[in-house]
Amino acid sequence: MIEITKKQLNRENLLNQGVTLLMEQGYHGTGLKEILDAVKIPKGSFYNYFGSKENFGAEVIQHYIEPFIWQLTGHLQQSEHDALGALQRYFTEGIAALEKADFKGGCLLGNLMGEIGGTSDLCQKSLQSALNRYRDLLQSGLAKAQQQGTVRTDKSAKEMADLLVNAWQGALLRMKIEKSAAPLRQCCQDLLGDFFKA
Repeated sequence: MIEITKKQLNRENLLNQGVTLLMEQGYHGTGLKEILDAVKIPKGSFYNYFGSKENFGAEVIQHYIEPFIWQLTGHLQQSEHDALGALQRYFTEGIAALEKADFKGGCLLGNLMGEIGGTSDLCQKSLQSALNRYRDLLQSGLAKAQQQGTVRTDKSAKEMADLLVNAWQGALLRMKIEKSAAPLRQCCQDLLGDFFKA
């Protein structure tokens, strides 16, 4: 059994709280004191964990994407013979979760791309890394679906994965202002249910 140290637990709590507050208030709207007070850690300790707010932001981005990578990987592994269906089920689950949350938050990556994407090199690199990891996983699922004959082959899996990420991020922004899952459903139906199909 792996023993988790207090330092690891504090770090995990800080990252979890970071995801929550950055999602609700944005990077600039969230103060370190607020994060530290929520997890009951003294301010001096924060710098032992992350060094700076910018480092913290970059790590929060990676922490945020991890469950999505894990969930998508699980779907693709469980549906070895129906990769397109696995992708559709993954996005359907995501839409249901966003509906349950009453369309609040959207995607932390999209939020931060708009807020700090061009102002912090460190966070910009972290956002690129997180998006590329996610895109690469979608690409592998689409490539598998191409091999299975369910997805068109006149476009590369990478091109389609990029289009899916771009369209999904735009749909998430529209979801927030419309308070509706309709843009998300349209994105998935138009791409996974139509345009990408063989």
